[in-house]
Amino acid sequence: MKIKTVFALLLSSSVLFGNELKVTADSFDGDEKKGIAIFQGDVKIKRGVDELNASKVTIYTDEKHEPIKMVAEGNVSFFVKTDNNSTYTGQAQKTIYLPKIKEYQFYTNVHLRQINEKKQIDGDKVILNTIDGKAIAQGANKEPVIMIFNIKDKNESN
Repeated sequence: MKIKTVFALLLSSSVLFGNELKVTADSFDGDEKKGIAIFQGDVKIKRGVDELNASKVTIYTDEKHEPIKMVAEGNVSFFVKTDNNSTYTGQAQKTIYLPKIKEYQFYTNVHLRQINEKKQIDGDKVILNTIDGKAIAQGANKEPVIMIFNIKDKNESN
């Protein structure tokens, strides 16, 4: 039987993460003095409606024990809602989240779908700022960035 480690970071600043950041994983290794928490094996992170899943997640904290950077690696999947109520889902091999500027950086084989607008971005590096909903993408080597729009024919109904 697999034992799961559940780790909740209760933060004093509801502006950064809402009230609670809940992390579930198979194992946990942390160093409070260095401000590093490493979660491995079927890692699931939930903050409000946002979700992030990966094989390994490293959370870096400041002297107040508030997360300043999260690095997710290995088969990363996610669901993100921006401040302007756009919702995104997708996959990548590596994701970095910078909570102070509310920015996600997705790397390697990135597939990002904006659900409510039915748009998709595929690339090797995609940056999504959840405050303004802006996205920037780059392709790998000489590979292009691919963006897919769902355009309705004028005869189609909503």
